Order: sequence, then structure tokens, then C-alpha cells
Amino acid sequence: MPRKALVGAVLLMLSGCAAPRPGGRENVILIGEFGSLTGSTATYGISTKNAIEMAVDGANAAGGVLGKKIRVVVEDDQSRPEEAANAVQKLINQDRVVAILGEVASSRSLAGAPYCQAAGVPMLSPSSTNPQVTMKGDYIFRACFTDDFQGKVAGQFATDPKYLGVKRLAILYDVKNDYSKGLRDVFSAYVKGVGGRIVAEGSYSEGDRDFWAQLTTIKAQKPEAIFIPGYYQEVGLAARQARELGIAVPMLGGDGWDSPALIEVAGEAIEGCYMTNHYFVDDPNEQVRKFVQAYKKHYGEVPDALAATAYDAAGMLIAAIKRAGTTEGKAIRDALAATKDYPGVTGNITLDENRNAKKPAVVLKIENGRWQFVTRLQPD
Repeated sequence: MPRKALVGAVLLMLSGCAAPRPGGRENVILIGEFGSLTGSTATYGISTKNAIEMAVDGANAAGGVLGKKIRVVVEDDQSRPEEAANAVQKLINQDRVVAILGEVASSRSLAGAPYCQAAGVPMLSPSSTNPQVTMKGDYIFRACFTDDFQGKVAGQFATDPKYLGVKRLAILYDVKNDYSKGLRDVFSAYVKGVGGRIVAEGSYSEGDRDFWAQLTTIKAQKPEAIFIPGYYQEVGLAARQARELGIAVPMLGGDGWDSPALIEVAGEAIEGCYMTNHYFVDDPNEQVRKFVQAYKKHYGEVPDALAATAYDAAGMLIAAIKRAGTTEGKAIRDALAATKDYPGVTGNITLDENRNAKKPAVVLKIENGRWQFVTRLQPD
């Protein structure tokens, strides 16, 4: 069968499974989660899983939801889009979950979203920022800002005289990653729109370890800063190689940088560089402090931003099921869509008409091996 016909047949079959879901066995509500517990972005999947587990444990300790306990069924997608699609289908068809949390990476959320939409199972991504994710249908949500906003924040920070104030920029991005490509497009458009120039551009693919050729080309164009909208493993290696080539200018990136592994891989090469992110772990806000303390107590480490967005996403979903008063898919979808001023760790969250979260971004700078707060920028 041709590929398009096969996909169509699968989606048609799933659409026949949109009947109300029992929500689990006995006194349990089953929620699905798919994430990268192994593979190239495993730190994201593990911190996300931890935070969801913490939120669910808190809800269960407070009496559960609709008179039942919540149980999360977790599937490892191995950091691969094709496995993400398989994981979502299993959660829907075999486990019969009432809703799904995941993924962190936009490419993997894009792989799973069509199956959730066809089956009428609400899917809430904690931190997939590519705008295309929620365009997959009205059952698809996100608890984070989009790259349309994050890319503009990075562009504004780079070019505004109040911040870096540079005009000659280079970009190094992952050509096979929807997250990286989306950020690159928005950042580039913003820089050009305010009179800046993209003087050089290089690309790589996830898993690459050699960036010498791209960086040599970039160095020749003498940029004042380099935007690298990728994930921590490749960014860390690229930063080290850039410094070894004598490139001393600041580097900037998005929330994909947020992992302890970035500093482990890059070492001093990442000093003085910047990232846009969802929250600041040392924020004095009482809610942030309580979350960080609880996470450290449970898991013995500081929560990254992906943990914070996952904690918020789980809380938003639990609150929506409570408001819905049922585990029926459409009712949960409608309750999620009505989310307004949810008091999250990453800020008050209101979902807009496209099911995207409207909330601010922070810009952080790494100094002496620790991220420090620089500024907070609000959506228009």
C-alpha cells in the first residue's frame, strides 16, 4: 500500500476509537506519557518524567481526581520520532489512556500528535515550542511559549542596544530538527527586520560531532555573535570547537541548551553565553522556590526548565480533568482549552485560541559555570 494510503488507513482506524474512555481499571485514571528516557536527549525525558511523577503524587496525596487515583503509563521513545509515533499508538490503543503528556522535542510531538487528534485523546506537550505542533488539531495543546516568540526574544536580545546590541550575526542549526529550524527561521527574520545581517550560516544533523568546517566558514565572516538553536550535546561540542578555532564572540541559544550536560560537554567554552528559557531556577518567587526544593529532595538534583514545564503541564491536565468532571476526551479537551491564569512554576498560564501558552521568557547568562538571570521579556 502506498505510504500516504497506509497513514490514512491508520488514522481512519484510530478515528473509530474515539468513544469515551473508561479512564483505567477500578479506581484509577490512566494518563499516558511519551518521552526520551534513552537516546540523545535523555536528560530531557528523565527530568520531564520526574516532574510529572511529582505532580501526580501530589494530586494523589491530596485525594486524587474524581474520586480516583491517577496513574501515569510511561513509554520511552528513545529520542526518535518513529518510536514516538509507536509509543503514542500503544498508549491510545492498548493502554486506553484518557490523555497524553509529551513530548519535549517538537519533532517527536509532531510524530505523535496526528494519532491523538484522530483518536480524540487530548495531548499536552510540556515544552515543544515549534508552532506546527498545535496546528495538528484541536486536541493538541502546549504548556510553553512557541518559537515564534522565543526566536523573537533571542533576536531582540541580540540586536537591542539595551542588551548585546550587535548587528552581524551567524547561525549554526540542526537541519533535520523542527525545533532548530523553526528557531533559526524566526531569529533570522527578526534580525533582518531590525537592520541586522546574517553574515554566515552553517548546518549539521543531530548526532554530529565535527563542526570544524562550518565554524571555519563562520569565523571568516567575523560575526559579532553566533546563534545555535540546538540541543545540548551538539551545542557543547560546537562551543568547544569554536573556542579552539579562536572564535571568542558570545553564543546564544534557546531552551534546548538547558541541561547539566551542556556545561559538562562544553566546559569553559560556554562561559559568557546566553539562552532563552522558561524559568530561572534561582528565582526568589515562592512557588519556584518550593518546586525547586521539592524536586531536589525527591531526585537529588536541580530541576531544569523542562522539569518546570512538565510540572506545569501535569498540573494543568489534572486541573482540567477536575473541571471536566469526567474522563471523556472531548470534555477534557474543552476544559484544557478554557485554561486561564493557571498558577504555574513558569508563570501564570493562559491558553490562547490556538491552544498555545501565553507567558514570558527569561534570558540567562552562564557565569562561573552557573546560569544567571539577565532579563525577562513579555509577549506582545
